[in-house]
Amino acid sequence: MTTKLIPLAIAMLIAGSASAQQVVKIGHVGPVSGPNSHLGKDNENAARMAIDELNAKGFTINGQKVTLQLVAEDDGSDPKQGTAVAQKLVDAKVKGVIGHLNSGTSVPASKIYNDAGIPQISPATTATQYTKQRFPGAFRVVANDAKLGGTLGKYAVDTLKAKNIAVIDDRTTYGQGVATEFVKGAKGPGVKIVGKEFTSATATDYTAILTSIRAKKPDLVFFGGMDSVGGPMLKQMKALGIDARFMGGDGICTEALGRLAGDAVGEGKVICAEAGGVTGAEQEKVMSDFRARFKQKTGIEVQLYAPYVYDAVMVMAAAMQKANSAEPAKYLPELKKIKYKGVTGDIAFDASGDINNGALTLYTFKGGKRSKMDVIR
Repeated sequence: MTTKLIPLAIAMLIAGSASAQQVVKIGHVGPVSGPNSHLGKDNENAARMAIDELNAKGFTINGQKVTLQLVAEDDGSDPKQGTAVAQKLVDAKVKGVIGHLNSGTSVPASKIYNDAGIPQISPATTATQYTKQRFPGAFRVVANDAKLGGTLGKYAVDTLKAKNIAVIDDRTTYGQGVATEFVKGAKGPGVKIVGKEFTSATATDYTAILTSIRAKKPDLVFFGGMDSVGGPMLKQMKALGIDARFMGGDGICTEALGRLAGDAVGEGKVICAEAGGVTGAEQEKVMSDFRARFKQKTGIEVQLYAPYVYDAVMVMAAAMQKANSAEPAKYLPELKKIKYKGVTGDIAFDASGDINNGALTLYTFKGGKRSKMDVIR
């Protein structure tokens, strides 16, 4: 009887060990508290949706069924909190990280992931510094600030015919970066940058800087920052009688901007760009289907980055399958050469980890709602 029990006990231990090995942890970081929480929750919801769908389909690696587990952390858009939760994910032995949202948290956290050998795919980080560090495991599925800001600067001059331009940024890594690139792109005969001002990501009163700008009679104001500041700023611009177009990057290019600005958002007054974008009837259908599924699952509309988060998870999972391993050192080479057709379009990375041929989608606001204008590359 004893001899029969011993093999049985060993078999049970082996089975238990195999079961434990079948859980693959993937980290996600975004600001689910603070002024950007609506965007952070949007991202986390999309990551959970992707993980749930993969598990429901019976996700396998090297022929073995595995369970993907999302380990979600909140960085509050704060760099110190961002590095703290990055270390927490490393200690939790995640096999990859999706995040962060803000450049200001993603850039310092990326060194921690790099030192631990953990791949990171950001769905929203646009600061050029992120990939300029040349960390082998750092990727992004959106265009960077050089393309985002530079393209908006060129559009402001060539298409909107702006001549007197004022620039404001929120002093964050993202805000300063996109504003700097905008100024580089806003070149042309008779074009003047009539004022450069700055605020903070947590400020609520912009009267002083807007009064200074009003005296310079700008026909366009560019803001480098997020919608939580951009919306109230538009209200104060209207109250001060500043009749100028308002332009910004993906940080203000959200459905929430219309709510935050109220009637100050105007009709066609705001021009913004979202990093990413799809063209063609087939791809438009894929994106529309994603948005419908997202709303059905979460009960809310996509805010901004959810499709890119979803694709980032799927790309990481695809690389693991191609490598027949969830170990970072083994699937990283597959991630570098991945070619994946996602809901946001074709995804492949260049040698720096930037997305190849990244698209931008231009939007304005009509009736308080975001309205697509064009997709450019």
